[in-house]
Amino acid sequence: MKADGSNPEQVTFDEYNDWFPHFLPDGKWIVYLSFPKEIDPSTHPFYQKVYLRLMPASGGVPKNISYLYGGQGTINVPSWSPDSKKIAFVTNTKL
Repeated sequence: MKADGSNPEQVTFDEYNDWFPHFLPDGKWIVYLSFPKEIDPSTHPFYQKVYLRLMPASGGVPKNISYLYGGQGTINVPSWSPDSKKIAFVTNTKL
């Protein structure tokens, strides 16, 4: 979407509820959470089984980075390191 929030465009097309997208500082990749469809996204779920996924910003097949217990609060804020090599997230799962 544009910086003012207009013209949103869907970039994921799968069987999940995809939330909280964050672009890498270089703009080439997006990391986001994927909830199973049975989890109601309008409830702002937390402590749910979710995937942390990475995909090219231009579209394409996402890659699962992690399977964890998380949700609301896992990656609510921009979480990439300035060099785009690391991402911070919160989980209740032992990794």
